[in-house]
Amino acid sequence: MTHLWVRAESRPNEDRAGITPDGVRDLIAQGFGITVEESPHRVFPTDDYASAGARIAPEGSWPTAPESAIILGLKELPEDGTPLRHRHIMFGHAFKGQPAGQALLRRFREGGGRLYDLEYLTDDSGRRLAAFGYWAGYAGAAVSLMAWAAQQQGGICPPVGSYPNRTAMTDDVRAELDATNRPRPTAIVIGAKGRVGTGASDLCAEMGLQVTRWDIEETRAGGPFPEILLHDVFLNSILAQPGCPVFVPPEAVRPARRLTVIGDIACDPSSEFNPVRVYDRTTTWAEPVVRVADQPPLDVMAIDNLPSLLPRESSLDFAQQLLPVLRRLDRIEAGEWGRAAAIYDTNLKGLSA
Repeated sequence: MTHLWVRAESRPNEDRAGITPDGVRDLIAQGFGITVEESPHRVFPTDDYASAGARIAPEGSWPTAPESAIILGLKELPEDGTPLRHRHIMFGHAFKGQPAGQALLRRFREGGGRLYDLEYLTDDSGRRLAAFGYWAGYAGAAVSLMAWAAQQQGGICPPVGSYPNRTAMTDDVRAELDATNRPRPTAIVIGAKGRVGTGASDLCAEMGLQVTRWDIEETRAGGPFPEILLHDVFLNSILAQPGCPVFVPPEAVRPARRLTVIGDIACDPSSEFNPVRVYDRTTTWAEPVVRVADQPPLDVMAIDNLPSLLPRESSLDFAQQLLPVLRRLDRIEAGEWGRAAAIYDTNLKGLSA
């Protein structure tokens, strides 16, 4: 029997879940054993998982789970250096040379476990099977516009928090934009045809912005892209990867620009392939932007768990996409699971001592 252990998220401001109570009920009907850890923050109450038939375990108890259990989570594990002996399904951010990712891989190597990275669960054509992209784009555009509104009033973006639903978020953003008493900013979205770019474009359109939508056709030449600097807001929806053009080079901080807000929704500043070269660290809910230039200001928003600003919508959407893939966990060495395992094995072989 396949045993799926749903761990509680340990990261602050992380209320999302990779599976819903209805999803647990579905897998149990398929013959799975399901354990769900208690969590005071998860958007779905623990009692709902218990009612669906899951066994409930204490928060953070996954290290003591049976070795055969497969641990499902979303964001990073506690960075305590302990060896990892289980198979983990999560966003590891470990395959692009990130320092924290290399440390994570060493923990798996020491413990004999394995990482099945959610970012690399793909079909035969290489398309991701489950992604939070739309809601990352939607929330990232919202925070970026709040940053622009704060600038217009001589300030910097204040702390952000999660919203009960998208209507509450859009009401908040619209009120901030209206309070500036200025015309709506112009925005350019790169990667506009993808999930992330679609979400970002939709939020901007709902707020009444003029949106320039670019995708591979417009960026194929590889830059430079002076058009980006002629917009008020730039929203990057392209993942850092080999061959990715540089959209914002270091010299873009110079005063001769209209651009004052960059929403780096893809957010991978530690990667050598980062297409936004004016900052070097992620931002947080407490400090949503980093100011990289003055006169005029240039703020970069680079929060790396944006969908958790809308935990209910993003979790329901993601879990619906992931559930059919989880149903195939009893064949974990085949199909999409086998492809994800092969990527892990390749990266493990290339790991330094």
